[in-house]
Parts: sequence; C-alpha cells; structure tokens
Amino acid sequence: MGWSSWSVQSSNNPAYGTKWLTEANVKSAADSMAKNLRSSGYTNINLDAGWNANWNWEFRTDANGIPEADPERFPNGIASLARYVHSKGLKLGLYGGAGLQTAIYDKNAPILGTNCTTQDITVYPLVKTNMWGGDWKIDFTKPCAQAYFDSIAKRFASWGVDFLKVDGVLTENVPDIKAWSKAIDRSGRKMWLTASAWPIPRDAGEGLAPWANSVRVNTDVECYCNTVSTWTSSVDNRWEDLPKWLDVVRPNYWPDLDSMPINNNTGVGIQDGINEIERQSVMTFWSMASSPLYVGGDLANIDRKAIAILTNREVIAVDQAGVIPTQVAGGNLQIWKKRLPGNRLAVAVYNLGDTPADITVTWQQLGLHGTRWARDLVAHKNLGKTNKSWTATAVPPHGSRLITLS
Repeated sequence: MGWSSWSVQSSNNPAYGTKWLTEANVKSAADSMAKNLRSSGYTNINLDAGWNANWNWEFRTDANGIPEADPERFPNGIASLARYVHSKGLKLGLYGGAGLQTAIYDKNAPILGTNCTTQDITVYPLVKTNMWGGDWKIDFTKPCAQAYFDSIAKRFASWGVDFLKVDGVLTENVPDIKAWSKAIDRSGRKMWLTASAWPIPRDAGEGLAPWANSVRVNTDVECYCNTVSTWTSSVDNRWEDLPKWLDVVRPNYWPDLDSMPINNNTGVGIQDGINEIERQSVMTFWSMASSPLYVGGDLANIDRKAIAILTNREVIAVDQAGVIPTQVAGGNLQIWKKRLPGNRLAVAVYNLGDTPADITVTWQQLGLHGTRWARDLVAHKNLGKTNKSWTATAVPPHGSRLITLS
C-alpha cells in the first residue's frame, strides 16, 4: 500500500510529466501520505522510471555501473531521501528494468568484487531484450552476472530502499527476476520485489512465482493524456485481464493491477480522469483482487472524497485478507466472491455497462445455503437478513457494490 510516481510522470499535463520527479515533489508526496493515509496502512513512496535520469532522459551510473540518483533531480541523493521518508514512518521504493542498459554495457564498468566488467555478462552475439527492446540480454550462466545484481542490491540496501519494481519483463527475463530476488536476499535488507510490464506475458507467470512478490497482470492504467487515466484508457480492462491470471497468482505472489487513479477530482492539479462512482469501483475491485494498493496522482492535491475512499478500513480489510478471489460471473454485470476471516464471504458486483442495472446473486452461485446477514462495506451499513439471494438494485454505469455475508 502506498503511492507510485509514474501516474503523474506519464501525463502530458504541462505541470507534470517526466520532469516532475524531483526530491522536493517526492518529499511533498511523503508529507501528504504521512498526514492523510499512513494511519490506514499506506506506507510506500515508490519512485518510478527516471530517478537516475537527467532532464534529457540519460541514465546515470557510478564507475561500477550501479545506478545513482541524478543530482539535479535529487541533490541530496537517495540515502538522504530514504532517511526523510523513513522519518515519516514510510518506506522508499526504486525502479529498474530487465536486461543491461546499453550505456552500462558501453561503459565497460568493472563489477564490484569480481575481475569482470559489464561487457562480460551479456549474451553473445548481443541480443536486445525486455518489452521495449532497448537493452542487452544478460547471460546468467556467467557468475559475474549475479555478482552485478548483488552489487546493485547491496547499494540499494545501504541507502535504505524497501521496494524494487523491475519493468519490461518478458518470459525470457524470468532469470532477471530470479537474480534480483537472490540479490535482495543477499543484501541484508528486506525489499518487496514486483515484476512489471504492460502486461507481463501470461506464460511467464509460473516462472516468476518463486521470485516476485507481485506481478503486473495488465497494461498501464494511465491514459498518457492530461489526466491520470480515463475509464476506457485504461481502467476498465482490469475486469477482463485479472481472470486470466487467477490460476497463477497466489498468496505472496499477488496480482498487481497498477496504480489506482483515486486522488484528485477538485480542479486543482492533475485530475484522476474518472468520476466518483468509478473511483469507488476501482477501490472495490483492487481490494477484491488482493492487489497492492498504490495511489496514482499528485498527493499534494489529494481531495477529501479520495481520502474517504482510500481509508475505508472495511474495504482495506478485504484487500489485506490474503486470499485470491473467484469470478462468479463475467460480462458487463460481473460477480466476484472472496473468503474472509470469521466465516464471512465478500461479494462484489460490478456494472460495466452504460445503463443502470439490478444485479442478483444467488446462494447457488456462491455455494451457500440458509439465511445470511449482509453488510454493505462501503456504506458501513448492516442490510439485515437475506435468504437464497441478494440483489444490488440500480447499480449505476461503471458502479459497484461490496458486501459481506456471514
């Protein structure tokens, strides 16, 4: 649970974009999270692509090919930023990509603790890899390849990093994630490792499971426009993509639905691009999925309605229950269920259509029998006894309902 910088970096809003990622803006995000969201469990401040890039998107590394912060973006460095974030009771995350950047290869940098250089660890002849096809594929049969990853993870650990996103992961990059996992284990510091792409190929799913804590199961949620997102670009395809991964994801290998565009609809700063009904459906669906809950947007402008949605403890408890859900019905009127502690069943319905609809869930569909007590988790309201079925009436377009049955 936390925040990711990419939703504002990806925007073409003139006040944001890739140059927005600076020490001052990240500290502002941390201040807002500590004030508004930390008490509800949101703790991660995750820097996405560009933390070690200059304004021309040229990536900076030290003499050993280890990424280091761009001094204009982060004049005090990552270790100093981590101390600031930690002082707020939060955690700091960084970003990397699969493969070896061509500039690091060209640098022929000596790898710490070895007699190798970065030109010694690639596949020969050179082969491009990762989802954007811009970096060199690494040969992990060469011991110095793991040593290179170890050197980076050790540096990140020394800075106080708590999270690492590795992006652009293809099926052929499963060994990269394995190497990162081993490197983190050897670093002496616990870090969450997420494997990402837009999306990761489905056939990489099982191979990544032993090594990653979470896996991106769909494309970027961002619209790459002047808002964070829009419903059709690309929030709504989460309901189509998650079912394809339900037989692969599991506890401790969670489905990552990307950032939630739930932050700001007030007219000041970058806007979410979805309405209040849609924002609630996002929170409900991410929570039913047991997805990491990362806010996307400029936290300095977070609005009160967003805070209310994000800090609903009953909905957060559904996310944190540690159970993968089951899709009961697909299509435009979807039904999902999920077992919760205390012999309770979470049931969520979604109207993905364009007109209001009643959605009925039967006990036969849920595998239940007898009388049940229903509670609306969004409204914090007991709905009383219900038998054989429950109907969500007049669910608005793109709307949802979330209840428990006990």
